[in-house]
Amino acid sequence: MSQTDFSPRPWVEVRGIYGWFLPETEEGRPLAEGGVNAVFMSAETVTREIADSLHAQGLRVFAEFNTMHEARYVEAHPDAAPVGTDGQPCRPCDGWQGVCPTHVDYRAGKMARFQQVLATCDVDGMWMDYHHSHASWERAEPILPDTCFCPRCLARFTQETGIALPSEASQAAAQLLGEHRVAWVAWRCGVFTDWVREFRSIVDSTKPSALLGSFHCPYSESDREGALREKLAIDLKAQAAYLDVFSIMPYHARFGHATDPEWISRQVTWLGQHLGITGAPGERHRIWPIVQLADWGETVPVEQVAVALDHGTRLPATGVTVFAWDSLKKQTDKVAALARFYHAIRP
Repeated sequence: MSQTDFSPRPWVEVRGIYGWFLPETEEGRPLAEGGVNAVFMSAETVTREIADSLHAQGLRVFAEFNTMHEARYVEAHPDAAPVGTDGQPCRPCDGWQGVCPTHVDYRAGKMARFQQVLATCDVDGMWMDYHHSHASWERAEPILPDTCFCPRCLARFTQETGIALPSEASQAAAQLLGEHRVAWVAWRCGVFTDWVREFRSIVDSTKPSALLGSFHCPYSESDREGALREKLAIDLKAQAAYLDVFSIMPYHARFGHATDPEWISRQVTWLGQHLGITGAPGERHRIWPIVQLADWGETVPVEQVAVALDHGTRLPATGVTVFAWDSLKKQTDKVAALARFYHAIRP
C-alpha cells in the first residue's frame, strides 16, 4: 500500500459527508469545523429550514433522490413490478425492489416530486440514486437479473425499434437476450437515459444554478461481463449529455476489496478515461466519488480512513463524499481521522 498523501489538493472542490443528520454534530460543533464543506442528504428528509441552517455554516446542500427503488409503490401497484425472463413479477433482490422504468404513472410521480424538492428546499443540487434496473449490486456478489419483459416494455420496444416479438414473455425474453440482445440493451439504456434527460429539463426550468448528479455503480464497462450496461442499463456516456457530476460508489470494503483501498482510485481513473474527464479547471463534467468509511459488510479500520480519502481525491476526482454519517458519527476515532484529512488537503 502506497504512503498516504496529506498535502493540499486545491483541485478538491467538495469535502462532503452523506447521511441523515441534524445541522450540527453530536457534540454540537458545526460540521465545518471538521473540514466539511458539503452535505448530501435524502430528498425525503431535507427541508428548507435544514438547508438554510447548513448554508448559514457555509456548507453546500445536495439532495439524494431515489428514482427506481420503491417497494411500497410496487405493493400498491402490482403492474409496476419488473418482469423476469419467466414472465413473472420479480421479487425483491436481497431486499431491493426495483420498478419497471416504463410505468407512466410512476415516472410522472417521481418527476413531480423531484421538481417539488428542487423548488422548495433551496438545495444546491439533486443526485439520482438507484437509477438502474431491478438488481442488488451493492454487495461483493451482486444479484443481477434480466428485466423487464412486461407487456408494456415489450410493446414499446417493438414500437420504437420495429422488431416484432412473440406475445409470450418468456419466448420474447429468449429472443431479446439472444439474437436481439444488442438492440435490447441499447433500448433499455435509452429508457433510463431518457429519465435523466427529463430530470435535466426540470433542473433547467426550476433552478438552473443547481447541479444534477448521479450516485452510480462503480463497475467499468468490462466488469462482470459488461453488467453496467447489459444488466443495470446504465450508459454513462449517454447520460453525460445531461449530468454535471458523476458520483461513482467504490465502497471498497463492501464490494470485496477490504484490503485493497487502492481499488477506489483505479475505478475513478477508469471513469475519467471513459468519459474524458481529467479534473482540469473549467471542465463541465466532474467526478466526486463517495467512499466507504462506515462499517457495512466489512469493517473499515481507522487506519484506512485517510487511505480511502486519499484515493478518493486523486485526479480526475475533484470532490469526495464519505458514507455514511449516521453510523460514522458514533466512531469518534474515524471522525477525527476524517477531519484531519479534510483539513490537511484544504488549499
